Amino acid sequence: MSAFLFGVALQWKLDLRNKGILLTYYIVPLVFFAFMGGIFSSINPAAKETLIQSMTIFGVTMGAILGASAPLVELYGSEIKKAYKMGGIPLWAATANNFISAFIHLFLMSLIIFFLAPIFFDASIPTEFGVYFISLAVFILASLGIGTVLGLLVKSTSKLTIVAQFVFLPSIMLGGIMFPSDLLPKAFITASVVFPATWGFKQMTSRVLDIRFILPLLVILCISGIMVGIRLKSIGTE
Repeated sequence: MSAFLFGVALQWKLDLRNKGILLTYYIVPLVFFAFMGGIFSSINPAAKETLIQSMTIFGVTMGAILGASAPLVELYGSEIKKAYKMGGIPLWAATANNFISAFIHLFLMSLIIFFLAPIFFDASIPTEFGVYFISLAVFILASLGIGTVLGLLVKSTSKLTIVAQFVFLPSIMLGGIMFPSDLLPKAFITASVVFPATWGFKQMTSRVLDIRFILPLLVILCISGIMVGIRLKSIGTE
């Protein structure tokens, strides 16, 4: 157990030294928050009611899809994988370390938005703290599930950049954080149900833990977990 915790702590420190990871976990989401937060609150004062949630959805989605997947491609697509095998370290450990480290980073980034939005943009604070943070945690887990699947399935960083964008951009555009999802064509509304951002935004703007929103996130997490398990088993035999 101590070795596993050491691995998580080491991965967390390595992430802090990785400029690409810092960009997707902290810098870009927070710059987007600083820039778009001011625009949203100026154009539409009503946006202040959900500003924390919408900016958090953007940051978590970017970090999970574009950020958390990258270290996995670099690890399993290189000679480091062989070093793990030679050292008797299970391949799942690297995935777990990356997953937990990414969760901590994205939760910290979300806390920064949570505390700064009311100060700088007079954003409304969620009234039910427990519901909000549980919803946030489940949303981060589901998003990281998809990011982990991408990191294990895609075998090169160049391909990952393209594939991840095909997941990230629709998540943001169809998730309801940029404009009300009711304005979208029915086909787009239907397509949006496969993205965690859609359900995460609905749940994080709710005052209760609504099974209609939590359940899809848990289903996405479970399906991602199964796919990760299958892929890790396949990688182990390569």
